[in-house]
Amino acid sequence: MLFHLGQMATATQSLDEETFQILGEEIGWNIQLVSAEEEDKELLQQFDINLDEEELQDDEDLKPRPPVVTVMGHVDHGKTRLLDTIRKTNVIAREAGGITQRIGAYQVTVDLEGEPRKITFLDTPGHEAFTAMRARGAELTDVAILVVAADDGVMPQTVEAINHAQAAKVPIVVAVNKIDVPGANPEKVRGQLTEFGLVPEEYGGDTMFVDISAKQGTNVDKLLEAVLLTADAELDLRANPDMDARGATVEARLDKGRGAVATVLVQSGTLHVGDAIVAGTSYGRVRAMLDENGRAMDAAGPSTPVQVLGLTSVPTAGDLFLVASDDRAARQIAEKRQATERAAQLAKRRKVVSLEDFKKKFAESEIDMLNIVIKGDSSGSVEALEDSLMKIEVSDEVGIQVIHRGVGAITQNDVNLATVDKAVIIGFNVRPNRQVADLAEREGVEIKYYSVIYRAIEDIEASLKGMLKPEYEEVVTSHSEIREIFRSSKFGNIAGVMVQDGEVKRGTKCRILRNGVATVNDLEISSLRRFKDDVQSVKEGYEAGINLGTFNDIELGDIIETFEMQEVERK
Repeated sequence: MLFHLGQMATATQSLDEETFQILGEEIGWNIQLVSAEEEDKELLQQFDINLDEEELQDDEDLKPRPPVVTVMGHVDHGKTRLLDTIRKTNVIAREAGGITQRIGAYQVTVDLEGEPRKITFLDTPGHEAFTAMRARGAELTDVAILVVAADDGVMPQTVEAINHAQAAKVPIVVAVNKIDVPGANPEKVRGQLTEFGLVPEEYGGDTMFVDISAKQGTNVDKLLEAVLLTADAELDLRANPDMDARGATVEARLDKGRGAVATVLVQSGTLHVGDAIVAGTSYGRVRAMLDENGRAMDAAGPSTPVQVLGLTSVPTAGDLFLVASDDRAARQIAEKRQATERAAQLAKRRKVVSLEDFKKKFAESEIDMLNIVIKGDSSGSVEALEDSLMKIEVSDEVGIQVIHRGVGAITQNDVNLATVDKAVIIGFNVRPNRQVADLAEREGVEIKYYSVIYRAIEDIEASLKGMLKPEYEEVVTSHSEIREIFRSSKFGNIAGVMVQDGEVKRGTKCRILRNGVATVNDLEISSLRRFKDDVQSVKEGYEAGINLGTFNDIELGDIIETFEMQEVERK
């Protein structure tokens, strides 16, 4: 049937959605496409596990639970020191000389108006872990603490952390750290953060700011109180402790003596020793549970982090876990998920969202806001591009949202954020490295590269109007690393390169990438040599000599990226 339809496919090949629909019509079958989430829900319902149980619960079953907190901020602003201070203060209070194990999450107790209250900390400082977990569907964090150094102010990663927390709609408490350092200016930090929508209460806003010194332990108790007050004011943190446990994996590793050890955070229900659990594609029976101090536990209620022993394989951080009725059910759920995952990897990757199919997605009401991540070579160009994009007005129904902007090469973190929030990444004179480009391809995230602002604006405007018809597309054909530079009085500088991927051809257009940033765009490979011979092309894995005509500003470690403009069929 497929051969008659003009599709050459083997018996075991995966097909795309449209081909399935046409094939179904031809042979008289009604084919219904379901998402992986729906398929997983159906699989769990076969074992009498309902993921929407929380919606069916009575209000009186719900009991208050502690807030779960992630600490974020710029590198070297004191995130880890703050976590250490909070942990030590509490450990010393509970047990003298107690050995604390780092399990990736721990609970502390705070006195608020004479009443002991607990807070759970995820000990994974930084937004990388935060976003990677969101990418896997684990919305763990209730409140984010943003650490900003009083002597340093708002830095690029501070902005990144704010964007990530706001994209996840998580309330933020700001900890202004290092107030004991000479040159500290907490007021300046307050002023800078108002630009990002974090207005302090004393300025009439609703964000709590606490001046602290993580090193001296100053005001850390006030910070913890602020977290509880923010959680009480903005969130309804309740869960049913009397149901089967479910939650998420915070981190997991393989221990030599104990096998797979997973740190899990119970989000609702109570986890008991002896429960059969499934975490992603891993399963097993809870043989033992340990708290952050290495003490054995029999049960763990909502918002409690515990180390679980007894899984047959190591789950991935961010995998959701749930309790199954018995070992057999747990194994069958895990095996079916493994099969689905394998099939998904073999199938063609579908783009999360591309500019071309934005109109179609909008028509299907799947998307009404085009999320964009902007990365550029300088803050000026990023700002200019963002301002220009925000001025585009098409209609009231559709718009643009810049969920993150930054300076420098496109990183793994940008791709993670784009995956979670179905965004398109715009690179202005910057490029990702090969691993990041591969990740984007695997996750189906579209990265668009521009070197002229108005081209980006035209493309985005056209996609919002649903009129985007690409005629030519830039296709990268090779990357070559400069390992040696030869000086020639006749030809200028000649780059001795190793071709890392693709094929370098004489006469093709190229650009120089230095630390992931495109320094010069419009160059041409004027001569290409293998030893003393002039050649037309050099393939991956071989060395070559490249001359870029009159251009001589090359350095060791630079990457020469060649590209061609290929005509794309009008859609």
